[in-house]
Amino acid sequence: MTYSLEIKNLTKTYPQSDFRLDNVSFSIPRGTIMGFVGENGSGKTTTMNAVLNTIKKDNGTVKILGREMGDKDTDIREQVGVVFDAVNFSGILTPAKLAKVMAGVYKQWDQEFFLKTTARFNIEMGKKIKQFSRGMTMKLALAVALSHRPQLLILDEATAGLDPIVREEILGVFLEFVEDENHSILMSSHITSDLEKIADYITFIHHGKVILTEKKDHLIYDYGIARCKAEQFQLIDRTDMMAYKKRDYQIDVLVENRKAFERKYSGIVVDTGTIDEIMLLLIKGER
Repeated sequence: MTYSLEIKNLTKTYPQSDFRLDNVSFSIPRGTIMGFVGENGSGKTTTMNAVLNTIKKDNGTVKILGREMGDKDTDIREQVGVVFDAVNFSGILTPAKLAKVMAGVYKQWDQEFFLKTTARFNIEMGKKIKQFSRGMTMKLALAVALSHRPQLLILDEATAGLDPIVREEILGVFLEFVEDENHSILMSSHITSDLEKIADYITFIHHGKVILTEKKDHLIYDYGIARCKAEQFQLIDRTDMMAYKKRDYQIDVLVENRKAFERKYSGIVVDTGTIDEIMLLLIKGER
């Protein structure tokens, strides 16, 4: 299997801070979308900045398309498209003028593709960016990121604050992007329902540590949440639990194989879980 992004034992500390990226490791196979989830401050953006080489890592390796990227590796940087939550285009520019700037930055800039994409998104080429809505600004950022023909997209909360119609449109663009099996996406989002629609893999990060990387379909269809009474909980072998959390009148237990658990413990209700529910148990539950 070949990978668009390989992160191994990535470590980053900050002076006078308790936060630490602690040996973060995961890989994204080519042609797939990796959802990157965790609570605020868990290390998602720090990891992405280390991948992009905008902060200096302490230890570990990051390979993009099989190579480590240094400050002078502009050819690798051209292969990475980036859309962050905060878009930093100058508000006085228009999309038409922005395209001229980007054509001078990226050797692979595809003006024809940019014009097609902005037309698809109904972006007004002569309107100043500061007059755009958030949704239109994010569409412009995505059009720019795609128009220098990258093989890897890194998206940090790129759909946050957008209405459902705009989000659906943008998710469709992401799926089109990975139809070329050389393309991949690393996408962080608090809107986990978006990841349930398009992601192939999910990586959970908590307090700077990766706590699980799993295929999305395995999480949604095979994992389960057992809803137990106290007396039922006492009968469960601890090796059959990934995590558990006590609620008012029941105990929720995260299990990796829902059907096997149901066969072993008849009488206990086991539901499928959403990514949000699984994340909550992994992060807030007891092990």
